Amino acid sequence: MRYWEIPAASETAVEGRWRPVPGHELFAAIKRALDLDRLPFIAEDLGAVSSEVFALRDAFELPGIKVLQFAFGDDPQADSFKPHNYERLSVVYTGTHDNDTLRGWFRDTGTETSTRTPEQIEKERDFALRYLGTTPGRFVRDAIRAALVSVANFSIFPLQDVLELGSAARMNRPGTLGGNWEWRTRDLPPDRAEWLAELTAIYGRTGGAR
Repeated sequence: MRYWEIPAASETAVEGRWRPVPGHELFAAIKRALDLDRLPFIAEDLGAVSSEVFALRDAFELPGIKVLQFAFGDDPQADSFKPHNYERLSVVYTGTHDNDTLRGWFRDTGTETSTRTPEQIEKERDFALRYLGTTPGRFVRDAIRAALVSVANFSIFPLQDVLELGSAARMNRPGTLGGNWEWRTRDLPPDRAEWLAELTAIYGRTGGAR
């Protein structure tokens, strides 16, 4: 196991170096210190992850991350992000703080700020609609439904997706300065709250579900 060490005086993370870390010993010490049978952590096992990371995750029964937006394209882990392939010990996100909103992702046109070509966008959008068995107007809601109905122990949605907001409500654009982490909301409209409450109850994700 290793981590990226950055000098305290550095203004960015560019100047650093990889340092080894005793992963198993570290987590075992945390368990002892907290006197817990299972650690309340989520393993961020995205991107270029080594087999040692997966082994450490499984040894401590940490749920891994599934990002629904990554299920429909060419991501190396795309198959594992499709709901029918989830393990129960996992957390499904419709998208993370670094992703566009679901609506923004679906409506992306491949502009200069996009990370996908127009051809990739069209291919992913078509597959997403076919996979979810939905229409453009219901894409966001049915994507959330697919996450809830999956076997993943946890489902997490950015509030922007629950509200079906577009790219203007995006939380963060990696690699850019300014304009990030500024989105705020005051409350959840009653109709959205009722809709989400009904779905979580239907799929057994609340104490009052039947």
